[in-house]
Formats: sequence, structure tokens, C-alpha cells
Amino acid sequence: MNQLNTAFTLFLSLLVEAMPFLLMGVLLSGLLLFFVDERKLIAAMPRNPLLGAIVGSCGGFLFPVCECGNIPVARRLLLQGAPTPVAIGLLLAAPTVNPIVIWATWVAFRDQPEIVVLRVLFSLSIAVFIACLFSTQADLRPLLQPSVTRSRLIKSESPVGSLWQSKPAQPERKPALLQSGSFLLGQPEGPLRMDASSLQGSVATGKISQPLPDKLRLFLENTIQELRELGGVLVIGSAIAAVIQVGVPREIIVSLGQGPVTSILAMMLLAAVVSICSTVDSFFALAFSSVFTSGSLLAFLVFGPMIDVKAIGLMLSVFKPRAIIYLFALVGQLTLLLTLIINLYFS
Repeated sequence: MNQLNTAFTLFLSLLVEAMPFLLMGVLLSGLLLFFVDERKLIAAMPRNPLLGAIVGSCGGFLFPVCECGNIPVARRLLLQGAPTPVAIGLLLAAPTVNPIVIWATWVAFRDQPEIVVLRVLFSLSIAVFIACLFSTQADLRPLLQPSVTRSRLIKSESPVGSLWQSKPAQPERKPALLQSGSFLLGQPEGPLRMDASSLQGSVATGKISQPLPDKLRLFLENTIQELRELGGVLVIGSAIAAVIQVGVPREIIVSLGQGPVTSILAMMLLAAVVSICSTVDSFFALAFSSVFTSGSLLAFLVFGPMIDVKAIGLMLSVFKPRAIIYLFALVGQLTLLLTLIINLYFS
């Protein structure tokens, strides 16, 4: 009974901690959808993979959200047809490379400023490398969820330029309500699909009036819809994280943290299990600073915001499971390599 109470308390704490940042990400996502000229936005994004990865990885300074809020923003960018390196860089680096998290890390590790600098550098390096790696994939359709793929295929026919190297055959058209996604009912010409291409095209052709009050109404409806979709996934992810925290004693994880390699692996596992928001995880890591090496503390601070149990559920709204496993493996290997160098040569 005590374990059940503990799991429920952890579940509520994770949910309460994450929900404001999910709401912030959904609001930013809606702003991109309704109030930003997507053609100008996409045209302004660099097409060079390296430059696009760097710009996307630094996007946290414009969208200072944690790992629960950056996923809706990255998904919206992909839906709008943004270059892949920009979206992947934002997805991985924004939870760490943003002014709120940098300031919180500085407050926690004021006596160890190298932790702050290395956390930002390692997060940027990993995000840029993986974003460039994804840009080498000529066709991302096998890695993306069908809803994201369909929207990007629509964008590939826009004047901005093709995002796929080969143009696929046109999919068979189905009645609107037989397709997956969200729709506005009660429109004069039938249900209207709630995605960037349909909505902005409808505004341009006059199907939706352009006055600000109407845009605000649609913005609110879109926010509620995305909160229902992503919020449900967040609830499931938080429940899984709470069960794991109760079922796996932390003493077992901590007991592994003596060696240069095992300490890193233990802190990476701990980061994935506890699923703490990136804005406060530095204070949690500070509690282990007298026991664990600097490299293992960095592993916790770098790996956790990119991959944790709570965020995996949200990532399933963008990527297929195989792509998430791919991301998980890449982030884990790069984090282990960089932090092991710190343990072996600078500790």
C-alpha cells in the first residue's frame, strides 16, 4: 500500500511538473501554425545540414521549454515542412541549451562552472551530430509517423522546394472524416482538417475569415486539441516512469556508481528512470556530487533531457518506435564517449 501511495505521489509530481511546459510547447506550436507565415519561416531556415543543425540546436533561446514542451514545437516544424536538421536539433538540444536551464545549472553548480559549460557544449555537440546524421537519410518516411509524413508530402509540392528527393505517388483520397487527425466541424464546405496546410490555405482562399478574433478562436481550439492528444500520452509516460521509480530501488543504481564507466551508466539509467524536468534536474544531480564523478554528473545532465521515459511517449507522436530506438542508442553512445573522456583524463 505504501508503494502504491508513493507511485501515485510520484506520478502526480511528474505530471504537475511537466504539464506547464507541455502547455507552453503547445502554445508555441499553435503560434507557429496560425500567426507565422510558414513560407517565410521555412525559406529563412538554412538548407545546409550543418548550419541547419546548429540553428535548430540553438532554438532553445527562442523556445525556452523543457523536454515536455519542445516535442510539440519540433513536431509542428516537421508538419510545416521545416528542414530535418533544424527540427531534430531543436528536439534534442532545446531542453538544455536555453537560458532558463543554463541559469538553473549555474545556480546549482556555482562552485563547478565547468559543469555548466560542458553541459551546454556536450548537448550542442550531440544534437548537431545526430541532426546532421538524420539529414543524410534521403527518405525519412520510414522513421516518421504517417500523420507527419502526409503533411510533409503536401509541403514538398509548395514553391519553397521539394523536401523529398523522389516524389511519391499521390495517395488515394478518402472522405475527410475517415482520415486520422483533427477536424473543425460545421464549416460551410464540410469538415476542415486542422493542419498547417489546410488552415493557412483556407485563410488564403477566404474559407476562414482573416480577422484576428477568428484566428484566436481557431488557435484556442487547436491548443485544446493538441493538449488532449499529447496530454494523454504524457499521462501514460508519467505513470510508467512512476512505476519504474518504485519498482527499481535507487540503492541498486547508486551502488554501481564507483567506477569511471559504471558510474556514467548508472547516472544515465537514473536520468531515464526519474524523468526529472531539465529546469530542475541540476539540483537533483547536485545531491550526488560528493559521491559520483564529474563525468557521471554530466551524463545525467546531458542524457536525461534528451531521453527519458516520460518523453518517449510524446516522441511517439512524431517518430516510429524504430526511430526512437535509433535516437536512444545514438544519444547514449555519444554521451558515454564524451563523459568517459572527462572521467579518464580530467577527473
